[in-house]
Amino acid sequence: MAATASLLSVAAFSTPPTKADSHIGGRSYGDKASFSGRAGRSKGSRNWIPLIRLQRSAEKRKIAGLLSNDWNTLHTNKLLTKMQAKEDTMTDLENENDPLLLPNENEKSWDFQSVLFPFFFPALGGLLFGYDIGATSGSVLSLTSPELSGTTWYALSSVETGLVVSGSLYGALLGSILAFNVADSLGRRRELILSAVIYAVGSSVTGLAPNLAVLIGGRLVYGVAIGLAMHAAPCYISETSPSDIRGTLISLKEALIVLGILLGYLVGSLEISTVGGWRLMFGAAVPLAAVMGLGMLWLPPSPRWLLLRAVQGKLALSEAKERAGDALSKLRGTKKSSHIIDAELEETLSSVEAGAGGQGEITFGELFQGNLNRKALFIGGGLVFLQQVTGQPSVLYYAASILQSAGFSAAADATNVSVILGTFKLVMTCVAVLYVDKTGRRPLLIGGVSGIVLALLLLAAYYSFASGVPALAVGALLLYVGSYQVSFGPISWLMVSEVFPLRTRGKALSLTTLINFTANALVAFAFAPLQDLVGVSATFLLFGAVGIGALFFVISQVPETKGLSLEQIEAKLSE
Repeated sequence: MAATASLLSVAAFSTPPTKADSHIGGRSYGDKASFSGRAGRSKGSRNWIPLIRLQRSAEKRKIAGLLSNDWNTLHTNKLLTKMQAKEDTMTDLENENDPLLLPNENEKSWDFQSVLFPFFFPALGGLLFGYDIGATSGSVLSLTSPELSGTTWYALSSVETGLVVSGSLYGALLGSILAFNVADSLGRRRELILSAVIYAVGSSVTGLAPNLAVLIGGRLVYGVAIGLAMHAAPCYISETSPSDIRGTLISLKEALIVLGILLGYLVGSLEISTVGGWRLMFGAAVPLAAVMGLGMLWLPPSPRWLLLRAVQGKLALSEAKERAGDALSKLRGTKKSSHIIDAELEETLSSVEAGAGGQGEITFGELFQGNLNRKALFIGGGLVFLQQVTGQPSVLYYAASILQSAGFSAAADATNVSVILGTFKLVMTCVAVLYVDKTGRRPLLIGGVSGIVLALLLLAAYYSFASGVPALAVGALLLYVGSYQVSFGPISWLMVSEVFPLRTRGKALSLTTLINFTANALVAFAFAPLQDLVGVSATFLLFGAVGIGALFFVISQVPETKGLSLEQIEAKLSE
């Protein structure tokens, strides 16, 4: 009787599965739409194979075949037990991870070469920003020297010198305002091309300037390019890079800014003894701008931007999907016909449609409407504001005098000290690059801001009662620079490029760029009066108090975005 029951059970398994058999736990494994939908939502864009149904069918056929040759009831029951154990395992897997489809690890969703250029050419905009910072110090020394200037108007007043130094900062403020108006209409790619052209024009005008007025005008023009590039570069990189390395790539952009600073120092040290060397220092940015512009001409537009334009009614949907597919194929180094491209396109389009809701371009007022928009703006704007008001411009301003107290000569400070600090900044930025997608954004921010607070308190102590211990000042300076470069330096711009919804991202990024440069200008110009009013020690103590507030802000407000797609981050902030 038991044998008969066992045989009946096996016979039931040997019959072809019905439609009901393909449903387990309320999920349809045979439904094509269910398959494509889950493939689009799965982590990473991989080649998914419906193994579960195939494996179960194979087990049934195997048992049916064995039954025809072996009617041993005991053996049959053992086989049934093994099959049931495997079904339980597969059910546990689906309940734990919900992957109705298992990945084929042999296929990669992107390759190194296809990711390199969409990062490198936009990041050159950051390198040109850093180059301006590094080259300006040497160019001002050359410009104001009676022997080296090569001009009759070298005797600049402090106000005129300040305009030369800060001219690009004022231009960056103008560029941020311009970016707000053109970000979504031009697109990220064309904005970067425009930035490269303006970089070249500003560099050329500055290097060939016949008088001070033209020189300052060239500095303003160059600054406009900085404002555009610092807005569009993180936006383009975040929208085109795979989610698993997005943090690394955007953090690398900060590394290129630091590399640009070092390059500016190097060109300055090579040309400082040349008559009219300041012209070469300013003009050396032209070939870099040309490489950036040509590279961006070759790269495709952002697929997310193309789909956004279609949803907003600015582009036919069929044309947008066709162009977005071409762009993704080029960006991922994958055939356009690949289901990887199809899945990513469908996921992005669904997210864009949900976020845009059929509405047109966003207005300034809409940035402050809705919980999601306000929350993203609070996080992004807060990070770039705190990046500056924790004293970064002021600490670097005092770097030379701090290192002089440790034994560096005044002559060496102009070159060696700058290179030492620049190299250290680059090394610490590389540390952030290595760990941002492993450790996460929050741990680096919390650890780095804690180091900033400690460094500021140590500097306050040095200028208050420990001036006889120069090692304390040097250690505090290096701690500050290192902590900044693993936290606020790269992570602020990374978070800003991630937290904004697609529909608001263009204009929201331009607003946060404006906030950043405005805060930079305020701190740079307020430091001297504040120092005269309360003293150096109290000023650093004040910055330390702001740093404590910044630490509380990071802990309580900033989410972890490691490994999440931009659409998943948007959903997380909407909770």
